[in-house]
Amino acid sequence: MREKTAPGSMPVPANYMNAQSAMIGLRGRDLFSTLRTLAFQGLRQPVHSARHALAFGKQLGRVMLGDTLHKPNPQDARFSDPTWQLNPFYSRSLQAYLTWQKQLKAWIDESDLSPDDRTRAHFLFSLLNDAIAPSNSLLNPQAIKELFNTGGSSVLRGARHLFDDLLHNNGLPSQVNKQAFEVGRNLATTSGAVVFRSEMLELIHYKPMSEKQYATPLLVVPPQINKFYIFDLSPEKSFIQYCLKNDLQTFVISWRNPDARHREWGLSSYVQALEEASDVCRAITGSKEVNLMGACAGGLTIAALQGHLQAKKQLRKIGCATYMVSLLDSQVDSPAMLFADKQTLESAKRRSYQSGVMDGRDMSRVFAWMRPNDLIWNYWVNNYLLGKEPPAFDILFWNNDNTRLPAALHGDLLDLFKHNPLTRAGAMEICGTPIDLSKVNLDSFNVAGINDHITPWESVYRSALLLGGNTRFVLSHSGHIQSILNPPGNPKATFMENGKLSTDHRAWYYDAKKCEGSWWPEWLEWIQQRSGERRETQLTIGNSKYPAMEAAPGTYVHVR
Repeated sequence: MREKTAPGSMPVPANYMNAQSAMIGLRGRDLFSTLRTLAFQGLRQPVHSARHALAFGKQLGRVMLGDTLHKPNPQDARFSDPTWQLNPFYSRSLQAYLTWQKQLKAWIDESDLSPDDRTRAHFLFSLLNDAIAPSNSLLNPQAIKELFNTGGSSVLRGARHLFDDLLHNNGLPSQVNKQAFEVGRNLATTSGAVVFRSEMLELIHYKPMSEKQYATPLLVVPPQINKFYIFDLSPEKSFIQYCLKNDLQTFVISWRNPDARHREWGLSSYVQALEEASDVCRAITGSKEVNLMGACAGGLTIAALQGHLQAKKQLRKIGCATYMVSLLDSQVDSPAMLFADKQTLESAKRRSYQSGVMDGRDMSRVFAWMRPNDLIWNYWVNNYLLGKEPPAFDILFWNNDNTRLPAALHGDLLDLFKHNPLTRAGAMEICGTPIDLSKVNLDSFNVAGINDHITPWESVYRSALLLGGNTRFVLSHSGHIQSILNPPGNPKATFMENGKLSTDHRAWYYDAKKCEGSWWPEWLEWIQQRSGERRETQLTIGNSKYPAMEAAPGTYVHVR
């Protein structure tokens, strides 16, 4: 992949980390540099610092006398135990912690730091404040109760869990009981078979579950950094089974987990492999076209393929496209991106090329720090302080089933984040062809999550506007994964929809209508209208040229 650099300014920072942050990573030297900047700030503004220190001391004195100055967020589960409010020692500890947070925030806000430095400071201290929360200590009232209830065995179990995680989980608390699940046994159990295998992927053709089938097949493209079975967890959550039961011929790509030998696999390599897989789908089904569905980076891949085919005047091979939480417009506002200078980007590229891959475990660590209270400190308390086993949760098992990115693809993604080439016609070349997404005149269905911290919905919305053809956009009231896994029947599920796409996402949201339930039935009606005629089901998996090989979920999914 090549892109032509265009001048641009740093986006306005926001209050979260995202997929770009995980791709780039954070260097310790950058965090220490921010800490050093704050130290110098304290010396340069001694009166300002002394005033806030004095204010903190006064408030701390009131706390020691029993005054309640601050109330914790009622949605903050860390302090939900009544002991934090009723016990004088715990209530004072909590108030001291909240007072420190408030005063530190005020010190940063009222300083003469630049807006970027102020945002970096808030980002750094949010991580530190979460880490030093009194709920993370052995004095946590829940830990004390568990200690007495178990006769001290909770401490021994917690110590064992800590030792195991230091050895086997990169020092982070385990999020899931991995012994509870096995791919092919109680995950990814839908009947099918591998019908095509290349060095880069396996193509799985699933056995029909209906008496009739639509003529045009659906090809599901997962992200390269995760394994495909997010679409096929338990039967009640399986998107694949939902498609099969509603008359859709369904194929899924299972990407190979690359190693150092595959460091030169870039975005163009994946597009070529996807084009080959789509041709196999058409050959097996006899259809002239195939409908594509891509999730996260899989959405980027199908968009690149369509741009490539359009440039070759072969876009007729594709019927329509569905994008799930996918970034094409890669401008994302994040404080972590303020650390991403040219040196940091080049350092990230150099690290992955030296090893040949970017290890998914490194990305997982950064993703965990996006929401440290939920993804780190929650399990710190559960596993170590309470001595309990982590939960048996299929989504978390999948999330922890890490894969790797080849160095070339990692570099391509970093260049995308840096230059945002898909927003400009001809600024990106795929397989030697400059692409222009505005000329991809195919219908598209776009899904985003309002609570998505990985691919923020505002950026996903802007991405949808880059596409030609008739574009539909829905906003699920969920996060990154739950926006995809949204089966009908959840009474809490809702989504927003507005048929009139505005250039401003805020205007779209203001006029959007709230709809109860899952977006899956809406998408199903949309895709069925674009899947050709219904005919008698062909029960054969594959054909004479592409016969069934290993049973689903195949072999590549098991590569660690």
